[in-house]
Amino acid sequence: MSAVFAVERLKKSFGGLEVTRDVSLSMAKGDRIALIGPNGAGKTTFVNLVTGHLQPNSGRVLMGGEDISRFNPMRRVRAGLVRSFQVTRLFSEMTPEEHIGLAILQREGRSGRMAGSFRAMPQVMREMRNILETLNLSALATVPVGEIAYGQQRLLEIALALALRPKVLLLDEPAAGVPHSDTFLIENALAQLPDDLAVLMIEHDMDLVFRFAKRVIVLAAGEIIFDGSPQAVTEDPRVREAYLGSYVHASSAA
Repeated sequence: MSAVFAVERLKKSFGGLEVTRDVSLSMAKGDRIALIGPNGAGKTTFVNLVTGHLQPNSGRVLMGGEDISRFNPMRRVRAGLVRSFQVTRLFSEMTPEEHIGLAILQREGRSGRMAGSFRAMPQVMREMRNILETLNLSALATVPVGEIAYGQQRLLEIALALALRPKVLLLDEPAAGVPHSDTFLIENALAQLPDDLAVLMIEHDMDLVFRFAKRVIVLAAGEIIFDGSPQAVTEDPRVREAYLGSYVHASSAA
């Protein structure tokens, strides 16, 4: 199957410190990939490089075979490469309905319109309601975000990403800050994503990773040390040494 997204020999240095070392990977439609690694491994730097928030020293980023390395972040979004962030970037006084309506207008190049004007647009309203229903947020559609639980705010961020109609979705720690008792909300939301959407998730919750991923990529010291199945990753000696040792021991003891 042809790659919908690919990174070729990506490098990034800050001064004399090399934080991304010849990173290459590709994704096909429908991929569910977890990118894991210890703190400081370069995972968020990698996402910032591929989304255009940082410029690499060398290497290429491709969407559907097209080199988008010189695209700015917004142009990459229009090409279908969309990300979420570790920390919520929502407006507390706005409702989920307003957030998603505005995101749809931005996608269509109509963000100059007042946010409330989307209510007079049946097509926008229909799409907005479908997205809210997909993420199980319909009951909160008109509630100000500041009054919504943090786990549901993280769901809204995924909803906003879907409103941009991505071909590739990069989720940067979607469960970060969410109480462990509420991570099922994130997991349920991930299960509702379109089957043909390629998803790469950075996450430290290893139980969530192993339930989500069909493929696991491990980054350590800026380079990929493993790319394979969730079953094989726990047996890889380099991965056990660099990152998974404590998780494997805890799982064995359980």
